[in-house]
Amino acid sequence: MARAIELSRRALSEPGLRPFGAVIVKDGVIVGEGVNQANAKPDPTSHGEIEAIRDACLRLGKPDLAGCTLYTSSEPCPMCTAAVYAARLDRVVYAASAEDNAALAAEAKKQLGPVPAALVRDEIATPIDARRMPTSQLLRDEALAVVGAFLRQSP
Repeated sequence: MARAIELSRRALSEPGLRPFGAVIVKDGVIVGEGVNQANAKPDPTSHGEIEAIRDACLRLGKPDLAGCTLYTSSEPCPMCTAAVYAARLDRVVYAASAEDNAALAAEAKKQLGPVPAALVRDEIATPIDARRMPTSQLLRDEALAVVGAFLRQSP
């Protein structure tokens, strides 16, 4: 956890970074590290946890991080939580909670990100056709044909 917080501290002195760091550990060894570079890259998916997952997958040469633990300076946002499940990490350990960060931001009269995590959590729990973001479905059968072909050729 100390390394995750150390990575987050880099944001205080490096332009374009945001104060969220993460490390992935397997068998007591750090196999992935990341810091939020959303402004530096620019890439809104460049959160510390996502960068740590990308780094660990590259270093280990596989997308499956079973047997690994994610240590992160702040509770993962909904996007990062989804990435944790997609990577099949065994465990998440965080320092500051989403509520802790929201309280600090409110006290400073600032916002930590473009969209509050609570809004995204609520939207994910809402059926797709009832969400704030307009959505529509198009070319369903064509897309399903491609997925079906993929599934038939996979062992």
